[in-house]
Amino acid sequence: MRLKNLIPSVLVALFITTSVLATTTNSKKVVKTNTEETIVGVAIGNKDFSTLVAAVKAAGLVETLSSTGPFTVFAPTNAAFNKLPEGTVGTLVKKENKELLTAILTYHVVAGKFSAKDVVAAIKANKGSFVIKTVQGGNLTATLSNGKVILTDVKGNTSTVVITDVKASNGIIHAIDSVVMPQ
Repeated sequence: MRLKNLIPSVLVALFITTSVLATTTNSKKVVKTNTEETIVGVAIGNKDFSTLVAAVKAAGLVETLSSTGPFTVFAPTNAAFNKLPEGTVGTLVKKENKELLTAILTYHVVAGKFSAKDVVAAIKANKGSFVIKTVQGGNLTATLSNGKVILTDVKGNTSTVVITDVKASNGIIHAIDSVVMPQ
């Protein structure tokens, strides 16, 4: 029950974080945000997270991701969701798929606030690979490739962190270019 209440807070934190300061690994673009907003608020304020915001709302995770946290959210961009097979997002946001959607979304959330520097340090301290326990209960494996953090899910799919350290009042967001999937 506690995890069920935590999930909405985590997703809210994810959305808010996206409206805070972020840098892209490709263009070094800086995005300024309001650190007074939660993760959810940050995400709502960023057009590149509109699909994620819709999914968080459909999963009923807004309250959880708006809670105190702190949370680290590996937030898929709209482009990441667009990589999924056609119709996947539409199917996932249906009421009857709420449990599955919640599991997928919370697989992108980590309890605690971990900056890009923290993640890279953990990877280096663990001989090039660091296992991250998600709120969903599964693991993501973080590695480095050409200076970029790569997340590998339990199915072997990978996602690259494309924007780092988007700050929110209840955590931090790192945007990723693919949706990672739990077992």
